[in-house]
Amino acid sequence: MSAAKVTLSPKELELVNNADWILTKNGIIQKVADLFGEVSNTYRADLAKYTELVHSPAFQLAPKLSKGEQYQSLPYIMLDYPRYFTEPDIFAIRSFFWWGNHCSIHLILRGKFLLQYGPSIDHYFQLFGKYADETRNWHIGTGADLWQHHFERNNYIPIEDWNGSSVTQLPFLKLAKKIPLEEWDDIDQFLIKHFNRILSMLTEY
Repeated sequence: MSAAKVTLSPKELELVNNADWILTKNGIIQKVADLFGEVSNTYRADLAKYTELVHSPAFQLAPKLSKGEQYQSLPYIMLDYPRYFTEPDIFAIRSFFWWGNHCSIHLILRGKFLLQYGPSIDHYFQLFGKYADETRNWHIGTGADLWQHHFERNNYIPIEDWNGSSVTQLPFLKLAKKIPLEEWDDIDQFLIKHFNRILSMLTEY
């Protein structure tokens, strides 16, 4: 065994002797989970407005809530609904809380679902343009890793900076929008609004 001594900095020593901060963190995570549970109920109710999607296999499974501690070393919670994941085909809308960063919503399409819904998404952005209220602050995935959800430019770029001709030409599509955690009181309505916006993009254009 190494004789090297493991030491703690004054800040680390203060934290390791203070249980309150970790209990507060656990309480916040539970509140986020509760919020996502309520949001998922609204998602399921709102789906009834989109008759083309009601019987899609992607919506047959109940919403799934997952928690973790290590997305880029920070806690996260994610809600997947719809959720259809196979090797060739993916159709998912992921609501994502990332400690210290933001809350975001991501549409993920690959395979047959991208071919099915991609033309409607193309038409949506062509119709409104890249600078309208309907398209402002949307980001499109440019990274190679399907499972990254940060908004650095090697993963997402603003839709107005994208020069592609059709989303159907991509190996997979990711569209996303985020809200800062400082706007906590608006997060539920942000997610519900943009969940419906995504379903509208898929079916009404």
